[in-house]
Amino acid sequence: MNGEDVVPSLLSELPPFRPGHVWLAGAGPGDPGHLTLYALRGLVEADVVVHDALVDQRILALAAPRVRRIFAGKRGGRPSIDQADITVKLIEFARGGLRVLRLKGGDPFVFGRGGEEVLALLEHRIPFRVIPGITAGLGAMAAALIPATLRGVNQGILLATGHCIGDSAAHGLDWAVVAKLGQPIVLYMGVTRLGMIQRELLAGGLSADTPAAIIHAATTAKERIIVTTLKALMDERSAAALQSPAIVVIGQIVAMRSRFMALLPRLHDEIRSCAQEA
Repeated sequence: MNGEDVVPSLLSELPPFRPGHVWLAGAGPGDPGHLTLYALRGLVEADVVVHDALVDQRILALAAPRVRRIFAGKRGGRPSIDQADITVKLIEFARGGLRVLRLKGGDPFVFGRGGEEVLALLEHRIPFRVIPGITAGLGAMAAALIPATLRGVNQGILLATGHCIGDSAAHGLDWAVVAKLGQPIVLYMGVTRLGMIQRELLAGGLSADTPAAIIHAATTAKERIIVTTLKALMDERSAAALQSPAIVVIGQIVAMRSRFMALLPRLHDEIRSCAQEA
């Protein structure tokens, strides 16, 4: 078997996408290269794709021209389709005998409301499959050379959303308590409330010099990475005029990116030297 036959062969071995079924799939952090084979099969075989705003257009382009694409994105502060309406569409399409791909950025079960949709599908006896994806926070960090865990630095990591349930601050995290955990924080959808989160983390005792990073449009051509400190986080974000989509990382693990980047030129020099000797 040659290289050109590998992917079609693997796809053919996966479970079939049957009419009347819903696949809830994660599209990863952005770059189509981070798709799983299951998600790719879903795109190839779906009759309708119900997708979120953060699914890269290159990924949607992998679906056949015949496939109906339904935008179901939610962007903070902007008019968007209600979650209940999205669920109704999934059920209606499935009952109509269509193969329905519910495609979400990152992983469907990490701040993706996948759990709510699975519950509704179960209640209405709709067959489904959950397709895990690389969650945007961890994928963005790895691509930016920020390790999620590092021996001797952290024993855990907190994935948190900057949004509040029902947009009420009373239902949000106690950031002063989070500050005392001593573990890195990865913020999803945190740009809008970043100033408040920064103030509460500082008030909770987290050092102003704690390394921090903002990763905008991770793994895409629009990616921008800012490495700074907790104290300067909002100033740097404002100066760069960074908006969503962005992942914010706060913790000592961020400092590793600078160490890695400092060593890269040396590696490149060694590669060039070897090439000249050859």
